[in-house]
Amino acid sequence: MGKTLIKISTIYFVIGTLIGYYMSIVHHYDLTPVHVHINLLGWTALTLAGILYHLFPQLAASKLGKIHFWLHNIGLPLMMAGLFLMIAYQLESLTAVIAGGATLTTAGILIFALNVWMNLKEEGAV
Repeated sequence: MGKTLIKISTIYFVIGTLIGYYMSIVHHYDLTPVHVHINLLGWTALTLAGILYHLFPQLAASKLGKIHFWLHNIGLPLMMAGLFLMIAYQLESLTAVIAGGATLTTAGILIFALNVWMNLKEEGAV
């Protein structure tokens, strides 16, 4: 699971970078929230989670690890697509989609933290 998260995070890195590049070319920065969230929650957070899951396989093997994986990878695209469309097309009706995606992503991150606290043990500890 760790390597999969790292590979997924590179997709977010490319998307976030392209959005930033686009904004710098057109000098129009309305998509800054999308750019920032994709880079932070997609690229950075998923890369770090992937590294932890790779280094500590017990985290990836746990039920909490699997729940985190799916909540984060369903919630973040929903939130980002909704935010992009809301900003680009002034569609305030997408607020519920953004909130739903944000809720799933946040739940996933909280479960990730719980997983680390419950399942990351010292070497040799039971």
